[in-house]
Amino acid sequence: MYYRNPKKFQIDWGLFVRWLHIGDIVGKPGRQIVVQKIQELKERYNLELVTANAENAASGSGLNQAIYNELTQAGVDCLTMGDHTFKRREIIPVLEKEPRIVRPANYPTEAPGKGFTLIEAGLGIRCAVVNLLGRVFMQPIDCPFHAADKILRQLPSDVKVILIDFHAEATSDKQILGRYLDGRVTAVLGTHTHVATADEQIFPKGTAFQCDVGMTGSMQSIIGRRIDRVLETTLTARPTIYDVAEDAVELHGTIVDFLPLTGKATAIERLVVGKIKNDRSPHIS
Repeated sequence: MYYRNPKKFQIDWGLFVRWLHIGDIVGKPGRQIVVQKIQELKERYNLELVTANAENAASGSGLNQAIYNELTQAGVDCLTMGDHTFKRREIIPVLEKEPRIVRPANYPTEAPGKGFTLIEAGLGIRCAVVNLLGRVFMQPIDCPFHAADKILRQLPSDVKVILIDFHAEATSDKQILGRYLDGRVTAVLGTHTHVATADEQIFPKGTAFQCDVGMTGSMQSIIGRRIDRVLETTLTARPTIYDVAEDAVELHGTIVDFLPLTGKATAIERLVVGKIKNDRSPHIS
């Protein structure tokens, strides 16, 4: 892991810029901690760009206009989605008209929305945010590798900072994509499993990688859902409603430092915000 003391850090165009990607936001508890902490995080870590996976933000499944507004107005620069993108029909106009949201690029071309978007981070840096969906243990979907290649061919030549949220189940799937894109994108960060992995690294050609950045929601849960409800269905086969859990809420994500002129990553660090506090690591209460 790599980490610089945020109190001593000053942004310099010739050095590096910081980006935070927040793991799957689960329901209202996840949204609340993002809204409460995002400005503090921006100031503490000198973040110029914040993105977040929001496919579980509406009661644990899907997204709507009100929640899109809530998160972007709080300071999230772009929202990414995943296999629950179309759980709610009200997401369709959001995907079609809002500029700061992307759905998986390897959905059929007829699907509403876009697979990548261009946003401007601090200092006028143009960045591409890309969303891809994995295929191993997931729904049948088009090839994410070919979708990534197509997007990279379409991007303007001056866009060097390219951030990919790979929403996938299998770590092997994620590692293959990361290695395939090494040197061509700034970061490949995984979402979907809701469990952070300890494999954050910078690949040889300058791409930051982590299999999964984790979940933003209740840690006293089964990947964000009430333990009792999940256990009941698992042990008895009786159907229950998997309500969102509300206790011990934490924000999990990953910070990537990158060179704005080349798009190469220089550092990567896991972030946990919640009950954990350690002044020597990027964990705040």
